[in-house]
Amino acid sequence: MIYTSGSTGRPKGVMIEHSQVVAMLSWAGRVFSREELAQTLAATSVSFDLSVFEIFAPLSVGGTVHLVPDNALDLIANPGRYADVTLVNTVPSVARELLAAGAIPPRARTVNLAGEPLAPGLVAELYAHPVIGVVNNLYGPSEDTTYSTHAVTVAGDARTPIGRPVDGTRAHVLDGSLRPVVVGAVGELYLSGAGVTRGYHARPALTAERYLPDPFRRRGGRCSFRSCVAHPRLAARLHGPLGPGRPR
Repeated sequence: MIYTSGSTGRPKGVMIEHSQVVAMLSWAGRVFSREELAQTLAATSVSFDLSVFEIFAPLSVGGTVHLVPDNALDLIANPGRYADVTLVNTVPSVARELLAAGAIPPRARTVNLAGEPLAPGLVAELYAHPVIGVVNNLYGPSEDTTYSTHAVTVAGDARTPIGRPVDGTRAHVLDGSLRPVVVGAVGELYLSGAGVTRGYHARPALTAERYLPDPFRRRGGRCSFRSCVAHPRLAARLHGPLGPGRPR
């Protein structure tokens, strides 16, 4: 169980099942090479959902996890401890601090960013670093098991896309009647598929409000989770048609 407050500020326990973590790790094992995951930095608290990727994705392919005593800013204080790190998984604000301090590990070719909006300017700065070769933008609530969409960013893009749904996930921007909105309209982002969790611990009313039957599955299946209000700007940052994740 992982507690999240989301936009309400009131903690609620998200019940994540084994099968949902397995689905996320299967996607991670396909998208990220063994070389990328070989020496992964684990700097996120285990009470935060990014830690599920940081700890279990590398271990699932035989990689090594580099645990930090406090948070990712320990790379600034003790850079020598993390010289072998190949993948940094953190939030944009921390990545900016690491850049400013010259604390990106010398083998960290891959940087994963999630949890906050990713500014195009930061993307450009990261790609200007002599070591970094890939900057990934990842989006997803704890209720959909860490990551729901993924984009490999491009330096110079005016906007940073949140990408395509990960394997087994479907994303839809819908109106109040659960119908797809037209391009440019405001709607809500709904997520469904293999990553949608069981619900909130001991919060049946809230679970019923946020976890809905999937309107696009005639034979039941996983529920659809109401993620957030999707303004035209967010919808434009979703790559291509929304639906099941497809191999890149």
